[in-house]
Amino acid sequence: MDLLSLSSPLTPSLSSLQLKLKHKTSFTSPNPKPSFLCLTPTPVSSSVKVKTTPKCLQLSAPQSPATAMRGAETDAMGLLLRERIVFLGNNIDDFVADAIISQLLLLDAQDPNKDIRLFINSPGGSLSATMAIYDVVQLVRADVSTVALGIAASTASIILGGGTKGKRLAMPNTRIMIHQPLGGASGQAIDVEIQAQEIMHNKNNVTRIISGFTGRSFEQVQKDIDRDRYMSPIEAVEYGIIDGVIDRDSIIPLAPVPERVKASLNYEEISKDPRKFLTPDIPDDEIY
Repeated sequence: MDLLSLSSPLTPSLSSLQLKLKHKTSFTSPNPKPSFLCLTPTPVSSSVKVKTTPKCLQLSAPQSPATAMRGAETDAMGLLLRERIVFLGNNIDDFVADAIISQLLLLDAQDPNKDIRLFINSPGGSLSATMAIYDVVQLVRADVSTVALGIAASTASIILGGGTKGKRLAMPNTRIMIHQPLGGASGQAIDVEIQAQEIMHNKNNVTRIISGFTGRSFEQVQKDIDRDRYMSPIEAVEYGIIDGVIDRDSIIPLAPVPERVKASLNYEEISKDPRKFLTPDIPDDEIY
């Protein structure tokens, strides 16, 4: 029988019961815990024993939009990691490098025989952080398929070209840029000299790495990176930074890149004898 429906004189009425409100909550904690609201009827008279059970309602803690967005981002990265996909989508600094490196090492430890796909959309960043990622890409036993989208500029192009040969790809509208390392120095003359020597060491090291994965001579690369050099995906294929371009019919092809998405013309042959590539139906006097 319901407690409130009793009308016996020995039964305390609703007015003779005290409601103990226990409500603990915190809105200032960065990680608020669930709150509980407990209503426990307690009889005033000790002569009447009423067995009651507290009824507790769990209240949802408030969550800021920023916290919700971080949670969604974490979930997305976790789902990508399950599919052996790593996404580099920021300026490259030590924090970003640590995150990328830890994911690469984890996936390699889980299964060194399955490819890791590294998506890159970055304007570059710290050279030391980039070298850390590049070295780990070379270290892991699993093949690392690098895929550029948006932009892969400056040091990000080094990571792109450092992927497993035959599996370095780019989306059709990607821009790829290579250049020499940037830096500056100030202070006493000896300090400026030390910094200048370090900058030249970094330049030679970057030139050596790009020369290694493109197959071009050290002198040629040194000349090409003297200023910012932007490339389309097709130009990057010809230069040797990537191996193919992904079109809408080829989604992350880990097999050899289809011939139809590679460069259709041999520009070295064109430069030797352009007349061989002219349409024979057009008279020479109509070619401008």
